[in-house]
Amino acid sequence: MEDSKKIRILTGDRPTGRLHIGHYFGSLKTRLKMQENDQYDPYILIADVQALTDNFNQPEKVRKNVRELVIDYLSVGIDPKKTTIYIQSMIPETAELTVFYSNFVTISRLERNPTVKTEIAQKKELFGESVTYGFLGYPVSQAADITTFEGKLVPVGEDQLPLIEQCREIVRKFNNTYGDVLIEPEAVLSNTKRIKGLDGNDKMGKSLGNAIYLSDSEEEVSKKIMSAVTDPNRIRKDDLGNPDVCMVAYYHHLFAPEKELKTICEECRAGKRGCVACKKQLIQYVNEFLNPIRAKREYYEAHPEIIDNILLEGTRKARLTAKETMKKVKKAMKLDYFES
Repeated sequence: MEDSKKIRILTGDRPTGRLHIGHYFGSLKTRLKMQENDQYDPYILIADVQALTDNFNQPEKVRKNVRELVIDYLSVGIDPKKTTIYIQSMIPETAELTVFYSNFVTISRLERNPTVKTEIAQKKELFGESVTYGFLGYPVSQAADITTFEGKLVPVGEDQLPLIEQCREIVRKFNNTYGDVLIEPEAVLSNTKRIKGLDGNDKMGKSLGNAIYLSDSEEEVSKKIMSAVTDPNRIRKDDLGNPDVCMVAYYHHLFAPEKELKTICEECRAGKRGCVACKKQLIQYVNEFLNPIRAKREYYEAHPEIIDNILLEGTRKARLTAKETMKKVKKAMKLDYFES
Protein backbone atom coordinates (compact mmCIF):
# COMPACT_ATOMS: atom_id res chain seq x y z
CA MET A 1 0.00 0.00 0.00
CA GLU A 2 1.20 3.49 -0.74
CA ASP A 3 1.47 5.86 2.23
CA SER A 4 -1.33 8.01 0.81
CA LYS A 5 -3.74 5.07 1.05
CA LYS A 6 -2.83 4.16 4.60
CA ILE A 7 -4.62 5.34 7.73
CA ARG A 8 -2.53 8.12 9.27
CA ILE A 9 -1.90 7.81 13.02
CA LEU A 10 -0.58 10.69 15.09
CA THR A 11 0.87 10.32 18.57
CA GLY A 12 3.45 12.29 20.47
CA ASP A 13 5.24 13.17 23.68
CA ARG A 14 6.45 16.34 25.33
CA PRO A 15 10.26 16.38 25.70
CA THR A 16 10.28 17.19 29.40
CA GLY A 17 11.88 14.06 30.83
CA ARG A 18 12.77 10.41 30.38
CA LEU A 19 10.09 7.85 29.54
CA HIS A 20 9.18 5.26 32.16
CA ILE A 21 7.46 1.89 32.14
CA GLY A 22 4.10 3.63 32.46
CA HIS A 23 4.75 5.19 29.05
CA TYR A 24 5.74 1.79 27.67
CA PHE A 25 2.59 -0.06 28.73
CA GLY A 26 0.35 2.97 28.22
CA SER A 27 1.41 4.08 24.72
CA LEU A 28 4.70 2.73 23.36
CA LYS A 29 3.46 -0.86 23.29
CA THR A 30 0.46 0.24 21.21
CA ARG A 31 2.69 2.21 18.83
CA LEU A 32 4.94 -0.81 18.31
CA LYS A 33 1.93 -2.93 17.41
CA MET A 34 0.52 -0.32 15.04
CA GLN A 35 3.80 0.24 13.17
CA GLU A 36 3.83 -3.45 12.22
CA ASN A 37 0.35 -3.18 10.66
CA ASP A 38 0.56 -2.38 6.94
CA GLN A 39 -2.71 -0.43 6.96
CA TYR A 40 -1.27 2.30 9.20
CA ASP A 41 1.09 5.21 8.54
CA PRO A 42 2.26 6.29 12.02
CA TYR A 43 3.74 9.69 12.86
CA ILE A 44 5.27 10.51 16.25
CA LEU A 45 5.43 14.16 17.23
CA ILE A 46 8.08 15.47 19.59
CA ALA A 47 6.03 18.31 21.03
CA ASP A 48 8.74 20.80 21.98
CA VAL A 49 6.49 23.83 21.37
CA GLN A 50 3.85 22.42 23.68
CA ALA A 51 6.52 21.56 26.25
CA LEU A 52 7.54 25.22 26.31
CA THR A 53 4.05 26.34 27.35
CA ASP A 54 4.93 25.40 30.93
CA ASN A 55 8.72 25.15 30.57
CA PHE A 56 9.34 28.45 28.77
CA ASN A 57 11.88 29.36 31.44
CA GLN A 58 13.79 26.08 30.98
CA PRO A 59 14.60 25.88 27.25
CA GLU A 60 17.71 23.75 27.81
CA LYS A 61 15.60 21.11 29.56
CA VAL A 62 13.31 20.86 26.53
CA ARG A 63 16.19 20.87 24.03
CA LYS A 64 18.10 18.11 25.86
CA ASN A 65 15.09 15.84 26.13
CA VAL A 66 14.30 15.93 22.40
CA ARG A 67 17.14 13.50 21.70
CA GLU A 68 16.50 11.57 24.91
CA LEU A 69 12.97 10.87 23.66
CA VAL A 70 14.23 9.56 20.34
CA ILE A 71 16.68 7.25 22.09
CA ASP A 72 13.85 5.91 24.24
CA TYR A 73 11.76 5.31 21.11
CA LEU A 74 14.50 3.49 19.26
CA SER A 75 15.50 1.47 22.31
CA VAL A 76 12.05 -0.08 22.69
CA GLY A 77 11.76 -0.84 18.97
CA ILE A 78 10.20 2.15 17.21
CA ASP A 79 11.50 1.86 13.64
CA PRO A 80 12.09 5.15 11.77
CA LYS A 81 11.65 3.25 8.49
CA LYS A 82 8.06 2.49 9.51
CA THR A 83 7.26 5.42 11.83
CA THR A 84 7.95 9.07 11.01
CA ILE A 85 9.51 10.91 13.98
CA TYR A 86 9.56 14.70 13.71
CA ILE A 87 10.07 17.87 15.75
CA GLN A 88 7.04 20.12 16.22
CA SER A 89 8.88 23.44 16.15
CA MET A 90 10.39 22.65 12.74
CA ILE A 91 6.93 22.52 11.11
CA PRO A 92 5.92 26.19 10.65
CA GLU A 93 2.69 25.12 8.94
CA THR A 94 1.43 23.84 12.30
CA ALA A 95 1.98 27.24 13.90
CA GLU A 96 0.20 28.88 10.95
CA LEU A 97 -2.76 26.54 11.25
CA THR A 98 -2.92 27.23 15.00
CA VAL A 99 -3.50 30.92 14.23
CA PHE A 100 -6.32 30.08 11.78
CA TYR A 101 -7.97 27.74 14.30
CA SER A 102 -7.87 30.35 17.06
CA ASN A 103 -10.77 32.10 15.30
CA PHE A 104 -13.00 29.10 16.01
CA VAL A 105 -12.38 28.70 19.75
CA THR A 106 -13.58 31.01 22.52
CA ILE A 107 -11.68 31.65 25.74
CA SER A 108 -14.62 30.31 27.75
CA ARG A 109 -14.58 27.05 25.76
CA LEU A 110 -10.88 26.57 26.52
CA GLU A 111 -11.47 27.31 30.20
CA ARG A 112 -14.22 24.66 30.31
CA ASN A 113 -11.96 21.92 28.94
CA PRO A 114 -11.65 19.54 31.93
CA THR A 115 -8.12 18.41 31.01
CA VAL A 116 -6.91 22.02 30.78
CA LYS A 117 -8.68 22.96 34.02
CA THR A 118 -6.98 20.11 35.87
CA GLU A 119 -3.55 20.96 34.49
CA ILE A 120 -3.89 24.67 35.28
CA ALA A 121 -4.79 23.78 38.88
CA GLN A 122 -1.66 21.62 39.08
CA LYS A 123 0.53 24.52 37.91
CA LYS A 124 -0.52 27.21 40.37
CA GLU A 125 3.09 27.62 41.46
CA LEU A 126 4.12 28.48 37.89
CA PHE A 127 1.17 30.59 36.76
CA GLY A 128 -0.26 31.96 39.99
CA GLU A 129 -3.77 33.32 39.47
CA SER A 130 -3.36 34.13 35.77
CA VAL A 131 -2.51 31.41 33.25
CA THR A 132 -0.61 32.32 30.08
CA TYR A 133 -2.27 32.55 26.68
CA GLY A 134 0.08 29.87 25.36
CA PHE A 135 -0.84 27.27 27.96
CA LEU A 136 -4.57 27.97 27.89
CA GLY A 137 -4.54 27.67 24.11
CA TYR A 138 -2.43 24.55 23.72
CA PRO A 139 -5.49 22.43 22.76
CA VAL A 140 -5.75 24.63 19.64
CA SER A 141 -2.11 23.94 18.83
CA GLN A 142 -2.71 20.25 19.43
CA ALA A 143 -5.64 20.30 17.00
CA ALA A 144 -3.29 21.83 14.43
CA ASP A 145 -0.73 19.08 15.09
CA ILE A 146 -3.29 16.38 14.39
CA THR A 147 -4.91 17.93 11.33
CA THR A 148 -1.71 19.22 9.70
CA PHE A 149 -0.84 15.57 9.17
CA GLU A 150 -4.42 14.48 8.50
CA GLY A 151 -4.29 12.16 11.49
CA LYS A 152 -7.32 9.87 11.39
CA LEU A 153 -6.53 7.90 14.55
CA VAL A 154 -5.04 9.38 17.71
CA PRO A 155 -4.13 6.88 20.46
CA VAL A 156 -4.68 8.55 23.85
CA GLY A 157 -5.49 7.89 27.48
CA GLU A 158 -8.93 8.71 28.88
CA ASP A 159 -7.67 11.97 30.39
CA GLN A 160 -6.87 13.22 26.87
CA LEU A 161 -10.33 12.59 25.40
CA PRO A 162 -11.54 16.18 26.02
CA LEU A 163 -8.62 17.46 23.92
CA ILE A 164 -9.53 15.20 21.01
CA GLU A 165 -13.16 16.27 21.26
CA GLN A 166 -12.08 19.92 21.12
CA CYS A 167 -10.06 19.12 18.00
CA ARG A 168 -13.13 17.49 16.43
CA GLU A 169 -15.17 20.62 17.21
CA ILE A 170 -12.58 22.82 15.49
CA VAL A 171 -12.55 20.57 12.43
CA ARG A 172 -16.35 20.64 12.14
CA LYS A 173 -16.48 24.43 12.46
CA PHE A 174 -13.69 24.85 9.92
CA ASN A 175 -15.32 22.50 7.43
CA ASN A 176 -18.73 24.11 7.89
CA THR A 177 -17.17 27.48 7.10
CA TYR A 178 -14.74 26.63 4.29
CA GLY A 179 -15.89 23.32 2.89
CA ASP A 180 -14.95 19.70 3.47
CA VAL A 181 -11.17 20.16 3.81
CA LEU A 182 -10.02 18.63 7.09
CA ILE A 183 -10.23 15.06 8.39
CA GLU A 184 -12.06 14.69 11.70
CA PRO A 185 -9.86 12.51 13.94
CA GLU A 186 -10.94 9.65 16.15
CA ALA A 187 -9.47 8.82 19.54
CA VAL A 188 -8.16 5.30 20.11
CA LEU A 189 -8.09 4.34 23.78
CA SER A 190 -5.31 2.12 25.07
CA ASN A 191 -6.41 -1.21 26.54
CA THR A 192 -3.90 -0.67 29.36
CA LYS A 193 -4.97 1.29 32.41
CA ARG A 194 -2.69 3.97 33.83
CA ILE A 195 0.26 2.24 35.51
CA LYS A 196 0.53 3.03 39.21
CA GLY A 197 3.70 4.22 40.85
CA LEU A 198 5.84 2.08 43.17
CA ASP A 199 4.33 3.96 46.12
CA GLY A 200 0.78 3.04 45.10
CA ASN A 201 0.00 6.48 43.69
CA ASP A 202 -2.35 6.33 40.69
CA LYS A 203 0.13 8.47 38.77
CA MET A 204 3.73 7.57 37.99
CA GLY A 205 6.13 10.45 37.45
CA LYS A 206 9.46 12.08 38.02
CA SER A 207 8.15 14.66 40.47
CA LEU A 208 6.67 11.88 42.62
CA GLY A 209 9.86 9.80 42.67
CA ASN A 210 7.88 6.60 42.09
CA ALA A 211 8.78 5.62 38.53
CA ILE A 212 10.98 2.99 36.92
CA TYR A 213 12.51 4.57 33.83
CA LEU A 214 13.37 2.74 30.64
CA SER A 215 16.90 4.09 31.07
CA ASP A 216 17.34 3.01 34.71
CA SER A 217 20.40 0.90 35.53
CA GLU A 218 20.14 -2.47 37.29
CA GLU A 219 21.21 -0.80 40.53
CA GLU A 220 18.55 1.91 40.22
CA VAL A 221 15.85 -0.67 39.52
CA SER A 222 16.93 -2.72 42.52
CA LYS A 223 16.93 0.27 44.86
CA LYS A 224 13.50 1.44 43.73
CA ILE A 225 11.79 -1.95 43.93
CA MET A 226 13.27 -2.71 47.36
CA SER A 227 11.48 0.44 48.61
CA ALA A 228 8.15 -0.39 46.91
CA VAL A 229 4.98 -0.43 49.01
CA THR A 230 3.77 -3.89 50.11
CA ASP A 231 0.76 -5.10 52.14
CA PRO A 232 0.76 -2.72 55.16
CA ASN A 233 -0.96 -5.33 57.35
CA ARG A 234 1.73 -7.92 56.83
CA ILE A 235 4.28 -7.55 59.62
CA ARG A 236 6.06 -10.91 59.78
CA LYS A 237 7.29 -13.10 56.96
CA ASP A 238 4.76 -15.86 57.67
CA ASP A 239 1.76 -13.51 58.02
CA LEU A 240 -0.97 -14.07 55.45
CA GLY A 241 -0.57 -11.49 52.71
CA ASN A 242 -2.94 -9.71 50.34
CA PRO A 243 -1.42 -9.30 46.86
CA ASP A 244 -4.36 -7.10 45.85
CA VAL A 245 -2.93 -4.20 47.92
CA CYS A 246 0.76 -4.90 47.28
CA MET A 247 2.61 -2.92 44.61
CA VAL A 248 5.19 -5.68 44.21
CA ALA A 249 2.43 -8.12 43.25
CA TYR A 250 0.95 -5.40 41.01
CA TYR A 251 4.24 -5.16 39.08
CA HIS A 252 4.59 -8.93 38.94
CA HIS A 253 1.40 -8.88 36.83
CA LEU A 254 3.25 -6.67 34.35
CA PHE A 255 6.59 -8.46 34.21
CA ALA A 256 6.39 -12.00 35.58
CA PRO A 257 5.81 -14.96 33.23
CA GLU A 258 2.11 -15.80 33.22
CA LYS A 259 2.72 -19.31 34.52
CA GLU A 260 4.42 -17.85 37.63
CA LEU A 261 1.71 -15.35 38.60
CA LYS A 262 -0.67 -17.86 40.19
CA THR A 263 2.13 -19.30 42.34
CA ILE A 264 3.31 -15.83 43.42
CA CYS A 265 -0.17 -14.78 44.58
CA GLU A 266 -1.01 -18.12 46.22
CA GLU A 267 2.24 -18.17 48.19
CA CYS A 268 1.66 -14.58 49.30
CA ARG A 269 -1.86 -15.31 50.55
CA ALA A 270 -0.64 -18.42 52.36
CA GLY A 271 2.22 -16.61 54.09
CA LYS A 272 4.79 -18.74 52.30
CA ARG A 273 6.48 -15.91 50.37
CA GLY A 274 8.57 -13.24 52.07
CA CYS A 275 8.35 -9.68 50.78
CA VAL A 276 12.13 -9.36 50.35
CA ALA A 277 12.33 -12.55 48.29
CA CYS A 278 9.32 -11.41 46.25
CA LYS A 279 10.98 -8.06 45.56
CA LYS A 280 14.22 -9.72 44.48
CA GLN A 281 12.32 -11.91 42.05
CA LEU A 282 10.58 -8.84 40.62
CA ILE A 283 13.94 -7.08 40.25
CA GLN A 284 15.12 -10.02 38.16
CA TYR A 285 12.06 -9.88 35.88
CA VAL A 286 12.23 -6.10 35.40
CA ASN A 287 15.93 -6.19 34.58
CA GLU A 288 15.41 -9.04 32.10
CA PHE A 289 12.82 -6.82 30.40
CA LEU A 290 15.04 -3.73 30.41
CA ASN A 291 18.36 -5.35 29.43
CA PRO A 292 17.70 -5.39 25.64
CA ILE A 293 16.45 -1.80 25.89
CA ARG A 294 19.61 -0.80 27.77
CA ALA A 295 21.82 -2.40 25.12
CA LYS A 296 20.13 -0.45 22.32
CA ARG A 297 20.24 2.75 24.35
CA GLU A 298 23.98 2.34 24.87
CA TYR A 299 24.46 1.95 21.12
CA TYR A 300 22.45 5.03 20.18
CA GLU A 301 24.04 7.15 22.91
CA ALA A 302 27.40 6.30 21.35
CA HIS A 303 26.14 7.29 17.87
CA PRO A 304 24.38 10.68 18.19
CA GLU A 305 24.72 11.23 14.44
CA ILE A 306 22.13 8.48 13.90
CA ILE A 307 19.66 10.36 16.11
CA ASP A 308 20.25 13.60 14.21
CA ASN A 309 19.75 11.89 10.85
CA ILE A 310 16.49 10.28 12.00
CA LEU A 311 15.16 13.64 13.19
CA LEU A 312 16.25 15.48 10.06
CA GLU A 313 14.78 12.88 7.71
CA GLY A 314 11.57 12.47 9.69
CA THR A 315 11.04 16.22 9.93
CA ARG A 316 11.76 16.63 6.21
CA LYS A 317 9.10 14.06 5.36
CA ALA A 318 6.66 15.62 7.83
CA ARG A 319 7.24 19.08 6.36
CA LEU A 320 6.28 17.83 2.88
CA THR A 321 3.06 16.38 4.27
CA ALA A 322 2.31 19.61 6.15
CA LYS A 323 2.82 21.73 3.03
CA GLU A 324 0.28 19.66 1.11
CA THR A 325 -2.30 20.10 3.86
CA MET A 326 -1.66 23.85 4.03
CA LYS A 327 -2.18 24.21 0.29
CA LYS A 328 -5.68 22.78 0.66
CA VAL A 329 -6.40 24.91 3.72
CA LYS A 330 -5.28 28.18 2.11
CA LYS A 331 -7.18 27.47 -1.07
CA ALA A 332 -10.36 26.87 0.94
CA MET A 333 -9.77 30.07 2.95
CA LYS A 334 -9.14 32.13 -0.22
CA LEU A 335 -5.58 32.81 0.91
CA ASP A 336 -3.90 31.21 -2.08
CA TYR A 337 -2.73 34.54 -3.52
CA PHE A 338 -0.81 34.43 -6.80
CA GLU A 339 -1.32 30.68 -7.16
CA SER A 340 -1.93 29.67 -10.74
